[in-house]
Amino acid sequence: MVSTLADEDRVLSTRSPKKPSTVADAGRFLTSRLRQIGIFLALLVIVTLFQVLTGGALLQPDNVSNIIVQNSYILLLAIGMVMIIVAGHIDLSVGSVAAFVGAMSGIMIRDWSLPWWVALVASLAVGALVGAWQGFWVAYIGIPAFIVTLAGMLVFRGLTQIVLENQRITGFPTEYRQLGGGSLFPGLFPPETNILDWTTVGLGLFATALLVVSQLRGRATRAKLGLDDEPRAWFLTRLVFGVVVVLGLTFLLASSRGGTPIVLVVLGVLVVAYSAVMNRTVFGRHVYARGGNLQAAQLSGVNTKRVDFLLFVNMGVLAALAGLVFTGRLNSAGPGAGNLFELDAIAAAFIGGAAVTGGVGTIIGAITGGLIMGVLNNGMSLMGVGIDYQQFIKGLVLLLAVGFDVFNKRRASNALK
Repeated sequence: MVSTLADEDRVLSTRSPKKPSTVADAGRFLTSRLRQIGIFLALLVIVTLFQVLTGGALLQPDNVSNIIVQNSYILLLAIGMVMIIVAGHIDLSVGSVAAFVGAMSGIMIRDWSLPWWVALVASLAVGALVGAWQGFWVAYIGIPAFIVTLAGMLVFRGLTQIVLENQRITGFPTEYRQLGGGSLFPGLFPPETNILDWTTVGLGLFATALLVVSQLRGRATRAKLGLDDEPRAWFLTRLVFGVVVVLGLTFLLASSRGGTPIVLVVLGVLVVAYSAVMNRTVFGRHVYARGGNLQAAQLSGVNTKRVDFLLFVNMGVLAALAGLVFTGRLNSAGPGAGNLFELDAIAAAFIGGAAVTGGVGTIIGAITGGLIMGVLNNGMSLMGVGIDYQQFIKGLVLLLAVGFDVFNKRRASNALK
């Protein structure tokens, strides 16, 4: 009997295990990452479509720079909004907060005669106080964020009209306006004597190197921990695609008349910083845990009240920054500024893959969702589509994005049964 079992063991040990098909592995991996991959494919398809429909006008260098500057404040708001949504909340007040902070910065400069840089710092502090006010009611009093921020939308819209006395403030200092519409070192490589803006080229090459190094190090770390299930072919495809996108954007911006917008540098720094916070810090894990399962997070020792409070403080600061960018770009602070900003930011987060129920979402996804909205706006404007049809189409895009999220959840749930 022992001899028979030993013989069977030898036979089994000599059989080479059946290796799964590389194509099948890649197919399963892509299916499991359908939510993340789909958003980038959607952006690529939309860009290609409007590039054709506009006769190549969409990807003209100056228009690409214009898309970035026009949508910068929405992208700033989307960074904070996706964190709020991941935690299971919503913020309807960011447009009004942005308008209020822009108005306060105008009051500080015009009526209080503060230097522009002091006004900027003080405005960010005002945004933090606004976020702390709303975070207190949500985190420590227990009022749902929907109600608190709905009230905040009305309160801060009213305060904006009060401090401005329903009038516009214009004539901001040149340094202040650079944040919203200026370029990085515009006179260093004038277009009259340089084919490309070499500052932009240098930044683009640096960003490309940073992307490659971070991706390779991340993959090596995951492989060392036994967590990497991404097929090598797909990893290389994704990396090459990212490099091509960064270098292509670099060339377009370097060919434009303005070079690199300052707000793009600010956005790039914030995206890298907040991605690191959400993916590599205890606070980021707590945000995902709080949104994924509140009771489980509390039982695990997560201070969910502190997490909620800090999230709204952060949202207030980012709303303040968006208000400063918008005010600087228009060189004007008005009582109607920031109207519907909150809806665009929420749409960017959901289109970018954030889950309605919380616990799912990424900074990169929200930025991609914001770019989709921006390309849609710009492309339809270039085609002469009216604002009524633009709103209709953007509404359908948002509905389809959330529907796609629901479809993915049902598919995953059925696969587990």
